[in-house]
Amino acid sequence: MIAVLRAESKEMALRTIDAVVQGGITGLEITFTIPDAESVIKETVSAYQNNSDIVIGAGTVLDVITARIAIMSGAEFIVSPAFDQDIAELCNLYQVPYLPGCMTVTEMTAALRSGVDIIKLFPSNHFEPGFINAIKAPLPQVNIMPTGGINLDNIEQWVTAGSVAVGVGGSLFAPAKHGNYTKVTQIAKEYIDKFNEIKMVCQ
Repeated sequence: MIAVLRAESKEMALRTIDAVVQGGITGLEITFTIPDAESVIKETVSAYQNNSDIVIGAGTVLDVITARIAIMSGAEFIVSPAFDQDIAELCNLYQVPYLPGCMTVTEMTAALRSGVDIIKLFPSNHFEPGFINAIKAPLPQVNIMPTGGINLDNIEQWVTAGSVAVGVGGSLFAPAKHGNYTKVTQIAKEYIDKFNEIKMVCQ
């Protein structure tokens, strides 16, 4: 499970990250819509350098320059809203996983040819979970991570449909806008408990 973090300030971002980690979510996507996102990545990497369970990546990476800044700041994976060949090549050069957003078979096959291991189905709220099965018919090797519109009510449908991972954002971070970081921790725990429960059933 990847927590897709958006925040209105650096301070809000750092406090929200701590709240999410306390709730048990260990996959963090720090988006470049956050002010001073580069510093947020660096400080988060430093804060959790002794916790090997925490995986920190960069999101909303729109160009190769931003991708390199993110990697040099310590990002362990790069996420884009759309596939970009130059970003794919840079990530391959540094051996950093690249997760581009795709919506069509054409986009997905182009991403696979460029060495992409996980494709972000984005925005997933425009699809039904059964879309994964439809895609896997001609492309059984594709790993799909739906992002956008994932919540506690539909996460089970997406995971059981064959998602390799899920990206969660808006519903998880909403309380942070009002300074309620305790609530963020509570919701994060609900998400991770639900996710682990689903995975146990699927095994």
